[in-house]
Amino acid sequence: MSDTVSDLMQANLLAVFNERDPRARADAIAATYADEVRWTDDEGVVTGHDALNDKAAQLQAGLTGMHFAAAGPVRQTRGFGHLAWEVRRDEDDVAVMTGFDVALITDGRITDLWTVLTGPPTE
Repeated sequence: MSDTVSDLMQANLLAVFNERDPRARADAIAATYADEVRWTDDEGVVTGHDALNDKAAQLQAGLTGMHFAAAGPVRQTRGFGHLAWEVRRDEDDVAVMTGFDVALITDGRITDLWTVLTGPPTE
């Protein structure tokens, strides 16, 4: 399978949504997503690098003391990636939320991204 899809899904999670430095996150967004990327989640749809960066920053502001971690390998087929993730507390690395991202990839960039929350982890 494609290293590109796997690399982009990992970058989406770790270099963008786990990144607290605004400049580093903006650089990762430019390298990871198409200019007119569409990100859809329960709150709605945003389009473009700036809107995605703003929403990622808002998300990070609500996750003080927490970080994202992959909850398994990237699953993929041609031009499509899926990555399950967890939000973990920094203090004890315990997962407090789970979800997954799916993305369409064209010409080496994510063009469409969906985030689905699956809830708190089950014991």
